[in-house]
Amino acid sequence: MLRRILFIYLPSTLLAVLVGLLTLPVVSVLLSWLQFDGEAASILSQMLQTVLPDYVWTSLLLCLFVAFGVAAVGMATASAVTLFEFPGRRTFEWALLLPLAMPAYVVAYAYTDFLQYGGPLQSWLRTAFGLQGRLLPEVRSLGGAVLVFTVALYPYVYLLARTALSERAVHLMEAARLLGAPLSRRIREVALPLARPAVAAGVALALMETLADFGVVSYFGIQTFTAGIYKAWLSMDNRMAAAQLATVLLIFVAVLLRIEHSAQRRMRFAGARGGRAGAADAAPVQLQGARALAAWLVCALPIALGFVLPVLFMLRPLILGWDNLLWDNFISWTINSFWLASLSAVLATALALSLAFAVRRQPNLLNRAAIQLASLGYAVPGAVIVVGLLLPVGWLQAAAPQTGAGYWITATVLGIVWAYLVRFSAVALQTIQSGYSRIPASFDDSARMLGTTGAGLLARVHWPLLQRSVAVAGLLVFVDVMKELPATLVLRPFNSDTLAVVTYQLARDERLGEAALPALALVLVGLLPVALLSRTLRAK
Repeated sequence: MLRRILFIYLPSTLLAVLVGLLTLPVVSVLLSWLQFDGEAASILSQMLQTVLPDYVWTSLLLCLFVAFGVAAVGMATASAVTLFEFPGRRTFEWALLLPLAMPAYVVAYAYTDFLQYGGPLQSWLRTAFGLQGRLLPEVRSLGGAVLVFTVALYPYVYLLARTALSERAVHLMEAARLLGAPLSRRIREVALPLARPAVAAGVALALMETLADFGVVSYFGIQTFTAGIYKAWLSMDNRMAAAQLATVLLIFVAVLLRIEHSAQRRMRFAGARGGRAGAADAAPVQLQGARALAAWLVCALPIALGFVLPVLFMLRPLILGWDNLLWDNFISWTINSFWLASLSAVLATALALSLAFAVRRQPNLLNRAAIQLASLGYAVPGAVIVVGLLLPVGWLQAAAPQTGAGYWITATVLGIVWAYLVRFSAVALQTIQSGYSRIPASFDDSARMLGTTGAGLLARVHWPLLQRSVAVAGLLVFVDVMKELPATLVLRPFNSDTLAVVTYQLARDERLGEAALPALALVLVGLLPVALLSRTLRAK
């Protein structure tokens, strides 16, 4: 009897504890409003009269233009490689994913170094043509940020739109051609409606990344919610203002998450019938001459702007400042980054495997709801997670100073790893759940009939079939942690800078030659999941 009670209730209790740890930051931010008093009301009133309208307006404008940019670029490139045949199409299929390896803040640093007033391009133009003054628009502006986010984040739309189009569009466009519809009408009335849910989901993901960004908006001096949260907490030392701004940012993210979930459901509905059936019987439209050149340029330009040119721009200061590179420090930064990323990847993967196994064994409504709560972390910006972790630490410190909670969260790896788990466990969880979806439930029934239950079921039946999914989950978390900037910037232990942090700090100090080395190291690490994703797409 005792064994049965432990078997039923202990996993449920453990699941509740794990989900509680992952959702604590969001709950803490929401609970901060329970402390809403006269002082908090005064702070909110001051923000409404000063900075809050600026944050709202700038964030909305940035999201609006980025949404248009990633939708246009992602849809155009996905349509080109899916619906048409032209020279280089198969290379573009995987090369269009390369900007995923570039952190947006690295792209921002690269373009700023090359295009700013004292950069090589404007200096050469003034020397070669005898021109004076500024010859190009200011890179550090809202328009510059829109360009950076567009070329860095369009692969979200490209990937989902390409999947949606490849399932049915080619076959249906061939049917429309046989009915006499011209090419323009086939694209407008067949391809675009099929891809619309995928584009909406991709745009929502891109906008969540935009709202979560700190490196680009801070470097460009753009007043968004993320920059405001850090300014309120670090510069003004006002945790209530930071919490209020974090709540508003959470509302933005919740709206985007709702849009993304709704679009995902429509994608599944659209693809539920027909699938890829018949797609192989209809070949893409063959393009020649000017049309082929146009399709080639549509695909080549985003790759050049989002990957090739930023890499070349960062190589220039790297080569020029080769003798001044901080090699000893670089080794230390790399070790710190790899150590934190490896530890977080192992813990996040183990946590995700535990959660996925709990739901697999008892797929009741409560467990599924717990999994959905745990999956929200990836949509929560790093700035909100930082505020959500430090708020309860402050409350605990005020109530019981002898606990030393502030020390454990801010001076050790505990706080930063906790933030990583909140932010990236959802990535590992989705990957492992995808692996579980390919394991028939009959395997579990057969194992139970043979007397294998509990941990034995996981070790002897699930684990051999999940090893690839677990490895992929660990890799994705590892790379995400390597590139994470906002949470790392605040919660990292003393004297343990990472590649992402020093890249930001050196670029902020206008030492782009020294920033190039850690920035390019991050790009190399980011190529790992891109290569894995490209291989997966080619195998389909």
